[in-house]
Amino acid sequence: MEILIKASQFILSLSLLIVLHELGHFIPAKLFKTKVEKFYLFFDYRFSLVKKKIGETVYGIGWIPLGGYVKISGMIDESMDTEQMKQPMQPWEFRAKPAWQRLIIMLGGVMVNFILGILIYICLMWAYGEKYLPNANVKDGIWVQDEIAVGLGLETGDKILSVDGEPVKKFSEIPLAFINGDAYQIERNGQIINKEIPIDFISQLMDRGKDAGTFVFPRYPFAIAEISKESANVDSGLQVKDIIVGINGTPISYFDQAAGEFDKYKNQNITIDVKRGEETKQLNVAVNGEGKLGVVLGQLSFKDLERLGYYDLANVNYSFLEAIPAGINKSWNTLANYVKQLKKLFNPSTGAYKGLGGFISIGSIFPSTWSAESFWNITAFLSIMLGFMNLLPIPALDGGHVVFTLWEMITGKKPGDKFLEYAQVTGFIILIALLIFANGNDIFRLFD
Repeated sequence: MEILIKASQFILSLSLLIVLHELGHFIPAKLFKTKVEKFYLFFDYRFSLVKKKIGETVYGIGWIPLGGYVKISGMIDESMDTEQMKQPMQPWEFRAKPAWQRLIIMLGGVMVNFILGILIYICLMWAYGEKYLPNANVKDGIWVQDEIAVGLGLETGDKILSVDGEPVKKFSEIPLAFINGDAYQIERNGQIINKEIPIDFISQLMDRGKDAGTFVFPRYPFAIAEISKESANVDSGLQVKDIIVGINGTPISYFDQAAGEFDKYKNQNITIDVKRGEETKQLNVAVNGEGKLGVVLGQLSFKDLERLGYYDLANVNYSFLEAIPAGINKSWNTLANYVKQLKKLFNPSTGAYKGLGGFISIGSIFPSTWSAESFWNITAFLSIMLGFMNLLPIPALDGGHVVFTLWEMITGKKPGDKFLEYAQVTGFIILIALLIFANGNDIFRLFD
């Protein structure tokens, strides 16, 4: 059922983005009186699932879910209709239009994607605001329990101040900042320390598997989620949801402190202080030979941590007018982070190519339960990503057509139809190769 919910959201989001992207080409084409022969969601090689002709345009849904297209008369595009290009030029054809009109038609799709992403983020800011743990509120530093974090040179208690000179505002932004960054600054015991991020850091994350990306945590209290049936402390009075706040008279705030303190009392009976609701109780417990109580650490939500007084969360609400700059800023940061990741991708030393994913990776970022906020957040991100990807100067993408049109406008020389045909084929080969590689990565990770 979870897979079905994720897949449904993915298909809905992808379909919406494709239709609106192609509408971005369709509308200016019609405004400039250019004939549009087809408007398709997905590709229709050999046959269509649905099709209907309205006026001069055939609208339909193909069976290959790799995108969509509008077939504009007199243009070498996904259809590769080279026979049409051999016929005499007609005034309603794309190739007969002035270069500036052709440029607007080609840029229409990516403009719709960028505008859509911005509008969605504005609406999300207005409707939901922002809820997050400010990095500045993690006053006692981070909890290091991962070899990736150790390899970075981080220690429990470090306060992460900035990455590449940019202050980290939200604690949740730290993993992405490290993925995109080259250097970071921390405060350790009152001393400011600058460190380099290893060039193969992304590769290390990807080699770790499905948990890649989560390597730093705020410090958590020692909350008990479960007491093992084999534990000597089954009848000690310990209860689920108890929080250990003292060990043999030593105050304890966080689990990492407790782990080190228990090591001092292996195979001994000691007293601990636990917080239970509004009360604090003292209990006698046994520490085993491994320095443990035989209990499972509970994972508390940020809301629970705030209620218990460990962290103050930020809850920012926006009026509609305030949401406009906030949404634009969110869109810009999303695009900037995506561009940084692409730069890493083109450097083999980073190992970022290991993280390149296809449909499975994209579909997996949707939650397993329906959430309108999550769905539109992901859709806004995908819209901006789709807009930027289509601007890349690769033949067969909008960016490739834009480059050729700009060349014509600057030099006054229009590329020949044969050149455009070969460029389109080359672009398709590049895109198919990337598609195979990305989805191959997905399949490999399924069995990793």
